[in-house]
Amino acid sequence: MIETRLLHQFIAVAEELHFNRAAKRLHMAQPPLSQAIRRLEEEVGVPLFERTNRRVSLTPAGCAFLVSSRKILNQLNESVEQTRRISQGIEGYLTLTFINIAPYRGLSDALRRFRHKFPAVAFTMQEATTQEQVLALEEGRADLGFMRLSGRTAPGLRFESVFCEPVLVALPASHRYADNTIIPLSAFQDDMFVSSPRHLGQGFHDQLIQLCEAAGFVPRIAQQARQLQTLVALVASGFGVALLPASLAQDGRKDVVFRPIEVDAPDKLRYVELVMAWREHDPSILRDRLLDEVRHAMVSTLCD
Repeated sequence: MIETRLLHQFIAVAEELHFNRAAKRLHMAQPPLSQAIRRLEEEVGVPLFERTNRRVSLTPAGCAFLVSSRKILNQLNESVEQTRRISQGIEGYLTLTFINIAPYRGLSDALRRFRHKFPAVAFTMQEATTQEQVLALEEGRADLGFMRLSGRTAPGLRFESVFCEPVLVALPASHRYADNTIIPLSAFQDDMFVSSPRHLGQGFHDQLIQLCEAAGFVPRIAQQARQLQTLVALVASGFGVALLPASLAQDGRKDVVFRPIEVDAPDKLRYVELVMAWREHDPSILRDRLLDEVRHAMVSTLCD
């Protein structure tokens, strides 16, 4: 393997076309420089210079090697600088996974500010369910996830609440209780429900089941959908009612209404949290800076 020191020495001789001047430029004696160039030519396997008593000139192979040497050293310098910028948290890559974050304006503001501060950071954004996000984090395919976990944990991952919102009931606009201001959850014991599948979001799914059980019934689930926005569409189509985070009410649909519910249940069931999750023992300056940006943006939205 050719040392970068030899490349620097070769470039100096190639630019000066004079061993004494090149040696002075490199702050070294001329004989060791001549020996270094001969050693380089031996390693390359071809003459790089034509030498006479009057002049030194590059061979055609030497001209080509000069171009390659400059490129190699430039790439090496760029790699070193990039490594320094990454170590300083100025440049790098982040892979984020998330549920629908459109309703959370503070989170969008945090991402925008972070990108403004660190424009050299490249993002990969992947929408995924909670279960998919946990798996991606555990396998190292994601750096940070935004999900609804409802009190569950996963070994090696750290979870932090960033937003708390009440659970509301979503009704078709034609539903018998659509005009009510607040509705006892027990009033829906004879209704059909739509929900997300348990295997895609076990914690949130179980929370809603327990909420209904606290109201004295087990919900009858007529349809399931992967995305919560799809559940809103199913409610509008008359497939059933749904228990959903209040942020879904921001869509402004006229064919679905969201109403507060009355139920004798602890806050951990009546409210749902958006959490951010990351690998606890995997250091990342970039990720930590983004965490701080999110904390700053969402500080006023946490549960008490």
